[in-house]
Amino acid sequence: MKIGDLQGPLLGNLLQFDNAKPLAYLQDLSHKYGGVTYLRHGSTPILMVSSRKVAKQILKSQDSRPPVLAQQKLSYNGVDMAFSPYNPHWRETRRMCTLHLFSPKQILSFRPVSEAQVSRVVYKLHARLNQPANLSDMAMSLASNTIYGVAFGKTYDDDEYEKKKLDKLVLEAQALMVSFYVSDHFKVFGSLMIISTPFSSSESDIIDLMLKLKREKPDSITWDQIKALLMNLFVAGTDTVAAAIVWTMTALMLRLDIMRKTQEHIREVVGRKDNGIMITEDELMKLPYLKAVVMEALRLDPGIWEDPEEFVPERFLNVSDSDWEFKMIPFGGGRRRCPGMNMGMVSIHLALANLLYSFDWAGPPSAPPIDTEALPGFTMHKKNPLILLPTLPLS
Repeated sequence: MKIGDLQGPLLGNLLQFDNAKPLAYLQDLSHKYGGVTYLRHGSTPILMVSSRKVAKQILKSQDSRPPVLAQQKLSYNGVDMAFSPYNPHWRETRRMCTLHLFSPKQILSFRPVSEAQVSRVVYKLHARLNQPANLSDMAMSLASNTIYGVAFGKTYDDDEYEKKKLDKLVLEAQALMVSFYVSDHFKVFGSLMIISTPFSSSESDIIDLMLKLKREKPDSITWDQIKALLMNLFVAGTDTVAAAIVWTMTALMLRLDIMRKTQEHIREVVGRKDNGIMITEDELMKLPYLKAVVMEALRLDPGIWEDPEEFVPERFLNVSDSDWEFKMIPFGGGRRRCPGMNMGMVSIHLALANLLYSFDWAGPPSAPPIDTEALPGFTMHKKNPLILLPTLPLS
């Protein structure tokens, strides 16, 4: 382990952190000091790990999440799964999520929600053929409505008050989780910080499942746990799926040869469909090259991969999960691996399969070149919206 940049006596490395480009800052530290670097923000020690071997050891057996103010408040003092320390409560919560909320049978039951929301987006794009479409907004609407359907059994039009209210709550929660709080870095101020977080619920699906568990075993889950787990679902399930769709489409627009190859792969395997007929979840298993494209778009850490700056989906063909585990951890790893990973990946693949099958894509003639600038945050969204022109395929 190496000590990072020169630390100040009181603030440590706090002022050196590049909040505008955190990933680039951390990558620079990794190149400069190696796979394990010690930093200090105020009185808080921080260990930055970019070594696959060390990350695997931590995530499999040494994982302990320190309490961070906003995360603790939003998770009702860590009674959720994402921010709970590793203890019997966390193990029981994980078991409940794996066996009940995100079991293969339960994920299968969510299929009508996912397919309906993708169909809705494709229908909107058909109405905007040859006109600029904001894929960033559409991807976020798709992801949030899918989660609302899965959690509440209800979806919303984009201009409905309830959807705007829920979307605002999710965005505020995401912002709070990565905001700066003095008490996180200077523990003496911890008692001075207060955050309040309202939440509401409706009915059906995941809420119904948790209420059923509450009725059957009243002591097995508390109301705070239910609210905290819903927070995990909304925050983790909305912007991550949207960001993955947008970054994959961005990567393909920057490599049009791979875009065409992916479209040809999908169209050849699926065959000709009548207008309005969607690619379904059952057909995704027949699209290995699309899966490879998505995995390549999710990949980070240039120090691990051959030709890391090149977009090469072929590196993920004919490999097992164990071949890339801990080389990339978009859904976490080890015992903290996201239990909703399969549901998220299905949503990403289903959306991309239909977008690439149903339309050809181009940038608006007067638009600036497509960039890859990212916003800082819990999930790194594209800084500038992805605006593209959808057209019908020629053949």
